[in-house]
Amino acid sequence: MFHIKQVMAALLCSAGAFSAYAAEPKIAVTDLTYEEKVSEYFHVVAATSKSSVKGSYSERETDRSYSQRGNINAKSESSYYEAEGTYTYIDRGELKNYTADLKGAMLKGGGVRITEVRPYVGKPMEKIYDIIGRIKQGMYPGADYVLFGTVSSIQFRQETNQLQYGNSMTASLSLDLVADFNLINTKTFEIKAAFSASGAGVDTKIISRAGDHVTFNRGKVIQETSRSLADAAYGELMVQFGVPRGANRASYQNNNNNGQMIAPPAVSEPVTVYH
Repeated sequence: MFHIKQVMAALLCSAGAFSAYAAEPKIAVTDLTYEEKVSEYFHVVAATSKSSVKGSYSERETDRSYSQRGNINAKSESSYYEAEGTYTYIDRGELKNYTADLKGAMLKGGGVRITEVRPYVGKPMEKIYDIIGRIKQGMYPGADYVLFGTVSSIQFRQETNQLQYGNSMTASLSLDLVADFNLINTKTFEIKAAFSASGAGVDTKIISRAGDHVTFNRGKVIQETSRSLADAAYGELMVQFGVPRGANRASYQNNNNNGQMIAPPAVSEPVTVYH
């Protein structure tokens, strides 16, 4: 009898856990949409030349006369065009490399479920920002919410600095990325949460003198930026969305006294010295 009670209790616990999992909100995370004004210099030189020659000749001879006739017609045309200046256009699109870590953080943290996102197709015109229109088009099937992210600032920097001691210098490639997020209810189109988050990454080399050739690890910079952006965005999302902590979330993060998420310690890597 006691054994039967234990089995029933286990089944009830399992059913409760399944119900809790099924009740977790399903969120679709979009790639980061960006819009940038681009100005480019242009210098155009065009030259054409065309010429033609037509000629005819005829002779006529009879018993009483002789005549000959000749005609030649030559024509030549040429043109030259040169212009320079700058033209400006709006470049729009989606960054594909900066939301995978955010999805991973949400899965590890629990409390929410990740759903499919159909990729944006067509020319990246202003419609790419029409998230309501994209929801109505069924691009996020099964999602209760869409986490729509847009890039507000992204900047690569390359710098060299003299070390305090000795003649060596440091050369670094860094990336700073700031994104705005809106969590939108797919049924009511209500904005449930809105926040900005930033990420940064850097690759630093030590060189013996200025002008030394350095190959930076661009992938490492992007990866660090993506992970730090994910940490910041996930923490803010949980605070504003009020999602209860899942079973795995505690193992993913450490909390400080303010309840904010602390990123896992970065793995130190050996420094490469160039001579």
